Amino acid sequence: MFFSEAGARPRTWEASPSEHKKWVKVFKACDEDNKGYLSREDFKVAVVMLFGYKPTKIEADSVMSSVNPNTSGLSLEEFLSIVRKKKEVQLHRNEIRHIFTAFDRHYRGYLTLEDFKKAFRQVAPKLSERTILEVFRSIVTQKKADIQRH
Repeated sequence: MFFSEAGARPRTWEASPSEHKKWVKVFKACDEDNKGYLSREDFKVAVVMLFGYKPTKIEADSVMSSVNPNTSGLSLEEFLSIVRKKKEVQLHRNEIRHIFTAFDRHYRGYLTLEDFKKAFRQVAPKLSERTILEVFRSIVTQKKADIQRH
């Protein structure tokens, strides 16, 4: 939506050594028989341990379909890569939520065009009103399309 259209991308994030160790520890704890990989059920338990939710069937299917076909499950390297990406997305969403909350001065859960204009005057005062209006309209159009799909 807005961030991708404006050229902003989530920053690359690297886990701290202690966080990396935690992920490896969770992998080992979930790899009950020391198989060297996580089965579908092992992966679900690991996600609960690290992120506090049980992955949907669609998420589990997506992850397991990306596994190397020569193995029976998710290797440590594959698991660490998936966890890093999930953490990156989680941090990016939290950052977006934080920015939105800062601009939602009336705590309504949405931004009006006036709220949007005020926000942009604060963070990008030289941006033309026309550009701000175009961005606002594109977000509204995208949101309407998202609602219609569901």
